[in-house]
Amino acid sequence: MLYNLLVPLAAHFEPFNLFRYLTFRSGGAVFTALILSFCIGPKIIRWLKSKQAEGQPIRLDGPQSHLLTKKGTPTMGGVMILFAVSISTLLWADLTNPYVWIVLLVTIGFGAIGFVDDFLKLTKRNSKGLSSRRKIVWQTIIAVAASVAIQQIAPPGLADEIAVPFFKHILIDAGILYIPFVVVVMIGASNAVNLTDGLDGLAIVPIMIVAGCFALITYLVGNIKFADYLQLHHIPESGELAIFCSALVGASLGFLWFNAPPAQVFMGDTGSLAFGGSIGAISVITRHEFVLAIIGGLFVI
Repeated sequence: MLYNLLVPLAAHFEPFNLFRYLTFRSGGAVFTALILSFCIGPKIIRWLKSKQAEGQPIRLDGPQSHLLTKKGTPTMGGVMILFAVSISTLLWADLTNPYVWIVLLVTIGFGAIGFVDDFLKLTKRNSKGLSSRRKIVWQTIIAVAASVAIQQIAPPGLADEIAVPFFKHILIDAGILYIPFVVVVMIGASNAVNLTDGLDGLAIVPIMIVAGCFALITYLVGNIKFADYLQLHHIPESGELAIFCSALVGASLGFLWFNAPPAQVFMGDTGSLAFGGSIGAISVITRHEFVLAIIGGLFVI
């Protein structure tokens, strides 16, 4: 929003030219999301505790000590990250960029599925939540819509192509299998992060690392000079996603303050499904799907 409002005024007030630079706005997104997390975190935790007298149901197949030490810890803390990331992205990103809206909608859509899952866990007082079938169906609908949109605005020659890391000139023409491949990447990433979320700080730290790596990747592939020099596939306008990734780093740092052992709040499916889906979508847009499997090796394992 600041980009769209202030850059046109740069001719009258030169300091507004700073908002043209992705690096400046990415830094702003990090600090905005971090400060928002610190400001709203305690209030959200208090509100969640008031609504969740017994906290998140603890899985019986986990460490036995968790049945005592983790009892009463509220879940749905992902709401804090979702709010900080969304506000920070909307504030610092170019809102005319289609990739920004695709990733935001995937994030909010998957987050909504996670919210319903968490809500059912709390109201039914068990760790099952939303059935796997329903969860996959709704994730598939969102992922298909996002993949079609990504395919429609992809640069010529890359609409159905899958890049191979370390082999810069090799592209796999997936043809009609491209959309199913993209759907598997998004849903797989979302549920992989969800499965990783079991111990205090275990999921949020690798999310932060992956987001930081993709902040750099989106910046490089979105810049035609850097992409050409590094022999990467140039994806016009994808550099704006560095704002989202930076906001995710800042929000994750803020959430980690409350989630580090002993955790005051759990991320829940609200956060893990949302941000697994978002990094899956970003990897598809930048044509770094296999790189996601390397950077997010913990999720794969």
